[in-house]
Parts: sequence; C-alpha cells; structure tokens
Amino acid sequence: MSNVKSEKITITQENYNDLQKQLRYLLDVERPQVLEELAQARSQGDLSENADYDAARNKQAEIQAKIDSIQATLDNCVIAEVKDSKNKITATSTVTIYDYDEGEEVTYTLVGSITPNPAEFKITTESALGAAILGKEVNDDVEVICGDGSSYKIKIVAIK
Repeated sequence: MSNVKSEKITITQENYNDLQKQLRYLLDVERPQVLEELAQARSQGDLSENADYDAARNKQAEIQAKIDSIQATLDNCVIAEVKDSKNKITATSTVTIYDYDEGEEVTYTLVGSITPNPAEFKITTESALGAAILGKEVNDDVEVICGDGSSYKIKIVAIK
C-alpha cells in the first residue's frame, strides 16, 4: 500500500467535459483504428522487420498513454465550484488587479489546473498570484510571494 497521497486537480466543468470528449474519442475512434492497423501489419508476415507493425505499436503506446493520463486526471479532479460572487474571488473569477510595481491594471481569469495560459491572462489558483488573491475582496491589498522568494504588491480593483 502506498503512502503517497495524490493532490486533487481543480478543473472547470468545461475542462471536465472536454476531457470526457477526448477520452471517448480515443477509446471509440483512435484505439480501434490502431488495432486495425496492427492487424493489417501482422498480416504482412515477419514482424521482426515490419516497419508498419513497429509504427502501429508505437502509435498504440502513445494512444494508451493519452488515455491513461486523461483517465488519471478525471479520477483525481475536483470541479471548481462556480459562485456568482462579486464580493470574493473564487476559483472561476475574473479579477482586475493594480500592480504597484508596474503601475498598471491587469485583468486575469482563474481557470482549472489543466488549462492555464498566462499569455491569455488565464491563471490557476495554484499559481503564486492565484493563490494569493483567492478569497480576497475588492480594495484588498495583497502581497504575492513568488516561488523564488521575491514578492510584489497588488490591489484588487474589480471582481467579475
């Protein structure tokens, strides 16, 4: 028995639905296709020098790895609770902050753990900024502590 406790992954309902669709596609379309490719390659005879067989086996392993990864995520996730809160920042809020160091306002959307995209200002609650602002309210001053130990201060300007 393992003593390793796996952490839950927070995802949105939309992320969960997308993962379910991906899994169904892999199970219902991709995997049967590669099994057909394997059968065709086997029918060619000697498997020791059969490039089609090797390619199909590699593709089969890749598909199975994707299936296992998606299944592990689905088995170990928590759907972010969507609260229509304009008062406190939740796991699905869109937040405008004022960065004192930069002297500018920036708007971020908190998203599930598997879909962050900082370039699109989508961050997770596990990120330094996301963790620091979770549960905060408009006009709160917040110190964000980065992974390297440095920090910066922000103010919560708006919550959507």
